[in-house]
Amino acid sequence: QVQLVESGGGLVQAGGSLRLSCAASGSIFSINVMGWSRQAPGKQRELVARIFNGASTNYADSVKGRFTISRDNAKNTVYLQMNSLKPEDTGVYYCNVRHSGPLGTMDYWGKGTLVTVSS
Repeated sequence: QVQLVESGGGLVQAGGSLRLSCAASGSIFSINVMGWSRQAPGKQRELVARIFNGASTNYADSVKGRFTISRDNAKNTVYLQMNSLKPEDTGVYYCNVRHSGPLGTMDYWGKGTLVTVSS
């Protein structure tokens, strides 16, 4: 089992910045992909950014140029630096990892951290 704990959410004014962190713990063998998704009120969860083992990244078009995802493999931690925040970035941000181990490849999700951007 892999546990994920997110931190760093909060209330910020438009144009401000926040940095989210997500630490993975437990029986970790190999984490292939680490990422962040978000869910705004009344909307479906959407992928925000993800980072692969080789450090290549994907971003949603809506956050390109404003958000940066990074990972510290030694700490099994993924970060999301969010700059130039907009009210439409408001939502619950979820960390997820794709983990490979003796039980196969599985996706794990954190409980989420709330980001609120005021106008």
